[in-house]
Amino acid sequence: MALEQITMPRLGESVTEGTLSKWLVSVGDKINKYDPIAEVMTDKVNAEIPSSFTGVITELVAEEGETLAVGKVICKMDVQDGNKPAADVKKEVTEKAAEPKKEDGTNKKRYSPAVLRMSQEHNIDLEGVNGTGAGGRITRKDILQLIESGNVPAEKEAVPSPEASVQVNREVQPTVEAKVSPNISAQAGDIEIPVTGVRKAIVSNMLKSKQEIPHAWMMVEVDVTNLVNYRNAAKDEFKKKEGFNLTFFAFFIKAVAQALKEFPQINSVWAGDKIIQKKDINLSIAVATDDALFVPVIKAADEKTVKGIAREIVDLAKKVRSGKLTIDEMTGGTFTVNNTGSFGSVQSMGIINYPQAAILQVETIVKRPVIINNMIAVRDMVNLCLSLDHRILDGLICGRFLARVKEILENTSEETTKIY
Repeated sequence: MALEQITMPRLGESVTEGTLSKWLVSVGDKINKYDPIAEVMTDKVNAEIPSSFTGVITELVAEEGETLAVGKVICKMDVQDGNKPAADVKKEVTEKAAEPKKEDGTNKKRYSPAVLRMSQEHNIDLEGVNGTGAGGRITRKDILQLIESGNVPAEKEAVPSPEASVQVNREVQPTVEAKVSPNISAQAGDIEIPVTGVRKAIVSNMLKSKQEIPHAWMMVEVDVTNLVNYRNAAKDEFKKKEGFNLTFFAFFIKAVAQALKEFPQINSVWAGDKIIQKKDINLSIAVATDDALFVPVIKAADEKTVKGIAREIVDLAKKVRSGKLTIDEMTGGTFTVNNTGSFGSVQSMGIINYPQAAILQVETIVKRPVIINNMIAVRDMVNLCLSLDHRILDGLICGRFLARVKEILENTSEETTKIY
């Protein structure tokens, strides 16, 4: 037998970590190569991790709800060498797992920020807690079980030794969360909602975007009266023929894709020591569920018709809400278009989808009085709000890009823009 390790895989470009949301195996389970062993969530996708080997699970290193960097070990397996039946191997591993753990206390006094914070909030003396983690390390689950049981060892009122202070500081200092998280307790009638899974991934990605990217933004007002008339005249026949709706959003996506071909600087990503101007125009679109936000990608949007884009919008939204979105459908985006107008928003500043250079908010279309040739007319108007990464883009190029999108949309009609 050979001991092998399974690590956190990279589930998409720019993904550096994942949250292990659920184990699908237990210690002692016989697993075949490619069998799913765990569910993992990132800011881009919810996916199952397949086993890289055929063998028996010997240790689950990571805990459910734990966030690990790409490449970190999540579990260990005994891989068959062909000399011993799998049934015997499984029996040995199960018996070994059932043996009482010998705790040498190596890691018992090394507390994670989460464990330290919980112990302080509930006045728990960590010296009196038996850890179940590797080397006797006290885990978050150990603290939760103590709190639920009510058998909490009270914290001693003593001044910690200099050595203990150094040890605690060494654990807490590198973690931003431990230094800035407020010590807030729920009051009677409050509802506590754990930050786990997709929400935790969204928090991580949004913080990274706001902390690293110098955001700037600008807005233009667009007269889409001709577009509205064109779409409204075609929508019923389109729905009857195709079986899905012809939305305004499909026309906006088409216009953005066309403008990105003419202004490729906008279609860039940040790569640390360089800017990469992408050849393919892959548009990310935001799709919300009741408790999360996903960003699937319309690949090669500039090569698709309005009908093709409309179909992809519908198909991707269905996959998000049914949980059937694949990793490939969540990766490769070069620019994001967000349909905030579907909520009635008229002006907003989006947070850039890291590592992209910009995000465009398409607001709701409303009728407004507009002066045309010194006369007041009622027109269908929409605001387009662009957030930009000022490391990559400047106001001049972004202004020209928005002006081109505005020009394309204001000239959209049956004569200039074909649906098929």
